[in-house]
Amino acid sequence: MTDLAGRVALVTGAGRRVGRALAVALGARGMHVIVHYNSSASGADETVRLVTRAGGSGESMRADLGDTADAERLIDRSVSVRGALDVLVNSAAVMLRTPIGETSAKDWDAMFALNVRAPYFLSQRAAPALRASRGSIVNIADLAAFETWPAYVPHGITKSAVVQMTRALARVLAPEVRVNAIAPGVVLLPEGWNDEDAERLRATTPLQRLGSPEDVAGVMLFLLDAGYVTGEVITVDGGRHIRK
Repeated sequence: MTDLAGRVALVTGAGRRVGRALAVALGARGMHVIVHYNSSASGADETVRLVTRAGGSGESMRADLGDTADAERLIDRSVSVRGALDVLVNSAAVMLRTPIGETSAKDWDAMFALNVRAPYFLSQRAAPALRASRGSIVNIADLAAFETWPAYVPHGITKSAVVQMTRALARVLAPEVRVNAIAPGVVLLPEGWNDEDAERLRATTPLQRLGSPEDVAGVMLFLLDAGYVTGEVITVDGGRHIRK
């Protein structure tokens, strides 16, 4: 097991949902966690409290990742905290329902800005610090990268781009930096979905249950410990990808 105690991690979108679970899991390994947020300041503060309670330390930092310059400043500030950066987790993303015929250019641009452009430029800016620490990047992709969801086509395209980004960055940043990704299935319901939706998804999942953010966090920790693994995407979906 890799000794992560005292090292520095940045988790984007960590004020809520899956990002929070990832940050807390890193705190439980003794890391100093930079909790990024954009609009959920109170959520980020709660994440910092949970990180501390888990055994780590942390602080929150705001940045609009849709603004590349602001994203790059986030990396600079994170490195300045302790003069190093060991782990970058690109978790921040947006998932919008955009059926064909109803997709706007505004929605398309918003998804690509946050889901694709931001993690690329964050990784690029972080590369020198991560090379110096022989660190890791973990990208959060999505099962939608490998399936066709009729109401979420642009979302799926962005997550396919994250998969390709992971493979390409793993090659160009080796041997100093390992880059991997996680493709979650249903670990949290999309906002606005109900119990009927949850039951339908549970019934069509081979493991007959929905997942949790902690399932994703467990795989993230595995990837940080797996020193001979890079360029991989691990699907965490209860077997949904094998149901057909």
